[in-house]
Amino acid sequence: MKPPRIAIFIIAYNAVNHLIKTISRIPKETYDKVEEIFVIDDCSTDNTYYAALGYKHQQNINKLTVHRNEKNQGYGGNQKVGYQYAIDRGFDVVALVHGDGQYAPEALPYLIEPFERGEADMVFGSRMSTRGAALKGGMPLYKFFGNKILTYVQNRLSGLALSEYHSGYRLYSVEALKKVPFESFTNTWHFDTQIILAMAERGMRIVERPIPTYYGDEICHVNGIPYALNCILTTYRFYQNRQRNILSYPGPCDIPRIQSGQLST
Repeated sequence: MKPPRIAIFIIAYNAVNHLIKTISRIPKETYDKVEEIFVIDDCSTDNTYYAALGYKHQQNINKLTVHRNEKNQGYGGNQKVGYQYAIDRGFDVVALVHGDGQYAPEALPYLIEPFERGEADMVFGSRMSTRGAALKGGMPLYKFFGNKILTYVQNRLSGLALSEYHSGYRLYSVEALKKVPFESFTNTWHFDTQIILAMAERGMRIVERPIPTYYGDEICHVNGIPYALNCILTTYRFYQNRQRNILSYPGPCDIPRIQSGQLST
């Protein structure tokens, strides 16, 4: 099987204190095989964009490209820009990495594997699939329990069995992205829930793999209560569509199987 053309999409907003370190932590084995690492700065109010440009030229990294939205697009909006860029560039796989370093770039080889084997349309890095790992990694208690409760509600509504919906560490088949109307999704934080459910609705192969949890001094821009309500509302709409499909087509309702992996040590 021909190796996939892989790109790393680094989403960045006011990440000047973390972005360069995040890029430098990409493992050499991944760096060598990816075709492009593209940073999209979402019109930061700090020097994120210029820091990335300076690093590119200082280190003479040809495969690193740096882009900046003229207007802030929001978390979901910036992802739309990046995924369309990956589609236009003809990549096979795009890996979303957050510029603040909260999600370990060191896990990329492990997360890319299912695509190299032709086993996934989406790979989801989960902080919650290994018992106790999220708390050991510094996840605050209120976020831990909020994540658990919200995930429980969403699984009951969706019929899926994800360990969480709220990690931002995701890798996608670009062909799968072409089949999902992500440009019509929200520009805010529950974009992540919308795209998971859109993949599930279309029978895409979703693979979960555990990732380490790290909480440092990065700034969280998520407003928790509106985010949770929007996630539940989005999942409830998925539930309604699923119920309509069951009524329209009596018989077994196929839910795509969620595969889990274990982080090798």
